[in-house]
Amino acid sequence: MAILIAIIEIVIRALLPALAAGATPTAQDGARQPELRSRLTEAVRGRWVAALVVVGILALSGCNRTLYVQPGEPVRLRETIRSAKVWVLDANGKATAGTMDLPEGWYCLPDPGESQ
Repeated sequence: MAILIAIIEIVIRALLPALAAGATPTAQDGARQPELRSRLTEAVRGRWVAALVVVGILALSGCNRTLYVQPGEPVRLRETIRSAKVWVLDANGKATAGTMDLPEGWYCLPDPGESQ
């Protein structure tokens, strides 16, 4: 076991100065590199432009699963709508503005008496 520790110690002592010499900064490390900077700037700008184009195309393309519902057809709610603005008839039959939760599964349809 002592021989193994001695071998590891020798290897570490041999490699440590080489690693330390490679880690010290040189004059070239701190030098400005305008060509590299301009290339990186152009690459980043190009990617931003490409990303904006893709986002724009996706935003303008719309939903691929659009379903046309003809006017006057009832639809069934797929999820609960919280605080929906509704018209409620009071005791005198007058329409009064109110809010309510429309539960999932309820049907919504237009009033056949209203003009569309």
